[in-house]
Amino acid sequence: MKLPGTAHTSRPWRIHEVAPDFRLEDVWALRTPGGPDDLPRLVASMVGDEANSFPEGAPLVVRFLWAARWKIGAVLGLDRPDSGVGSRVRSLRDRLPRDLREAARGPDFKDVPLTSLYLLENEWATEMANRTVHTVMHIGWVPDESGGYRGQMAVLIKTNGRFGAAYMAAIKPFRHWFVYPAFLRSIQRDYAASADAV
Repeated sequence: MKLPGTAHTSRPWRIHEVAPDFRLEDVWALRTPGGPDDLPRLVASMVGDEANSFPEGAPLVVRFLWAARWKIGAVLGLDRPDSGVGSRVRSLRDRLPRDLREAARGPDFKDVPLTSLYLLENEWATEMANRTVHTVMHIGWVPDESGGYRGQMAVLIKTNGRFGAAYMAAIKPFRHWFVYPAFLRSIQRDYAASADAV
């Protein structure tokens, strides 16, 4: 479920001090119920071997859009190594205050170019960059309405000039209507499967 921006901005996340120049693009509630200490299980379910339901398990239209994005990216050179973190942009790890640099970094994704910045007991931040954008995926662990906890995903972006801004505007309907809903369902399925495996 899409949430208002204040669901992210009103919380004292550490990412606010790390990426104040990034714009909040989206905030989504994750149906990943758990206790106060279950963020590591959510993170593991997102990056572990069992985290394989996206895009393979997504509807055909999402798999098509996902494949098309990578083919278009190859043709336009959107994802060349010289356009990523450490090349076109410096990693946000360079901005981390000492306590976050010394905190657990957290795992990286295997098949998605998101690199972990830090992992705390209630938040996890990852980053990626290409020719169009430098982005952060922030996963928070928040109290829910039933007295438990659940995940919350925020996407923060810093577009690369007019081309990046135009590209992000062009793909926004596809992200909101197709890709994000399928991605969120896959997170929720993988998280539920991780509970069943315990």
